[in-house]
Amino acid sequence: MNDKLGNWKRTHRCGDLTAANVGQDVCVMGWVQRRRDHGGLIFIDLRDREGIVQLALDPDRDLASHQKAEQIRNEFVIAARGKVSHRPDGTVNPKMKTGEVEIEISELLLLNRSETPPFMIDEFTEVAENIRLKYRYLDLRRPALQSNLLKRHLVAKTVRNYLDGQGFIEVETPVLTKSTPEGARDYLVPSRVNLGKFYALPQSPQLFKQLLMVSGFDRYFQIVKCFRDEDLRADRQPEFTQIDCEMSFVNRDDVMSVMEGMIAEIFKVALDVEISLPISRLTYAEAMDRFGVDNPDMRFGMELFDITSQVAGSQFKVFAEVAANDGLVKAMNAKGCATLSRKELDELTEFVKIYGAKGLAWAKITDEGWQSPIAKFFTAEELAALNETLDVEVGDLLLFMADTPRVANEALGRLRGHLGQKLGLARKDDYKFVWVTDFPLLEWDEEERRHVAVHHPFTSPLEEDIPLLDSEPGKARAQAYDLVLNGSEIGGGSVRIHDQAVQSRMFDLLGIGEEEAREKFGFLLDALSFGAPPHGGIAFGLDRVMMILTGADSIRDVIAFPKTQKATCMLSDAPNEVAEKQLQELGIRLRTKQK
Repeated sequence: MNDKLGNWKRTHRCGDLTAANVGQDVCVMGWVQRRRDHGGLIFIDLRDREGIVQLALDPDRDLASHQKAEQIRNEFVIAARGKVSHRPDGTVNPKMKTGEVEIEISELLLLNRSETPPFMIDEFTEVAENIRLKYRYLDLRRPALQSNLLKRHLVAKTVRNYLDGQGFIEVETPVLTKSTPEGARDYLVPSRVNLGKFYALPQSPQLFKQLLMVSGFDRYFQIVKCFRDEDLRADRQPEFTQIDCEMSFVNRDDVMSVMEGMIAEIFKVALDVEISLPISRLTYAEAMDRFGVDNPDMRFGMELFDITSQVAGSQFKVFAEVAANDGLVKAMNAKGCATLSRKELDELTEFVKIYGAKGLAWAKITDEGWQSPIAKFFTAEELAALNETLDVEVGDLLLFMADTPRVANEALGRLRGHLGQKLGLARKDDYKFVWVTDFPLLEWDEEERRHVAVHHPFTSPLEEDIPLLDSEPGKARAQAYDLVLNGSEIGGGSVRIHDQAVQSRMFDLLGIGEEEAREKFGFLLDALSFGAPPHGGIAFGLDRVMMILTGADSIRDVIAFPKTQKATCMLSDAPNEVAEKQLQELGIRLRTKQK
């Protein structure tokens, strides 16, 4: 028993009190948001995770409590007893859930004092992120972050309830597992009892969830921590959380249908937003043709057009040479953007260079026609044809990209997304989903001079493309599918290879010889030989989903204790050096860097 509390028992959380509680005797506990002395009356705003309630201390009602309140400061922890009453006329705060009431305090208990915090615990104080992360336990007292984590809890609960209703069971898979470096770098963990050998932290439970299907569990899910040792950005962390699912005796339509229902349930419970089902679909080829990227933002138009054949015979040397060398010339019509200044156009040019583009051609459409450095290289007939293709109107801005197919698509596609944000076409409260399907199964890696898996080596090819594995493997399509929301891939999955012979053929195509395949994946190949059912699954990035649901600008704002972009924890100072004795026990000696 906590002697400090004695016989004090909390009856309500601060944010739960409303006019319905008027007249009730209550006991609340929390942190002091602020204290206001009105020359006799003292008001304290008391905060807990559910919100803030106003305490009113009158010396005529309880002098001892009033005297204690005079010593109270921000972030002191207190308990208070009193009666809920209506606030006096003119003092109601309609912006607060508890804004109609206050508690007339009859007894006050100081539970703990607080040093002056390094920043105000409110929604208005601007604080450098490194300070927020160093004092994360204080940062997490801020209502916005508490709201984010409470919503995260609600989403996780909704996921579990929905999947349970769909016949899924939650199974935990190992965290210490085997390194199979076919993708991002693994985080490695040295073994003390098996010197010279290492575990890897899982990048996903992929192989174990497939083994669960072989085991007959039929439908599995897990809200699971995964780890990737890769460069970080705003929507990426070294450790992240997946909603991980796998299903037996299904095709991809079955998986997509069940998962659509889960997503719709999440948005209904978390935001009271109805998602229209079924979610529309694009093939990978169509997404690249129309948007230049495989995760298109569907909240606005501004689609891309392939004009390679139209400009192949033009006098504009840059376009003609790219077209003649199997390159790609694409254009985009930014409606009504002819007002952009030359400085802004130069900024757009610098933006596409991030994605390897050498430059950006443009044309403003005025009453006199094309205003552009490249207009003189086109005949009147060629300009008229481009106007028709691009649906040109006065006031439009045409943007052109000529390069290799990869660079032209990505640079112009990313520019489209950038303009959508810049022009206010992509509202945060507008939720547009799309499935992207029929990805390439393999892609050629010039550096390694071999094919690599676009998704992972366990993805099944489309049934009709299996013969291509022997003749033109680069043209084979995968039974893979990504769910894209507002330009972010929030989930990805596939139907898996359940035939041992096809899986062995896939390893061979990836340059993984029979001996290496047995060493790395022998347990999977063995399992596939014992009656593996057709199966498929998907994993959703819970952190990324929460970032969109809460409107957060950074994924760090939906994770309790995140890492920085250098994969460090400002709070605990991890990673850190360890004692020489620990290294010796692991058989590890560090190589010092040359100065």
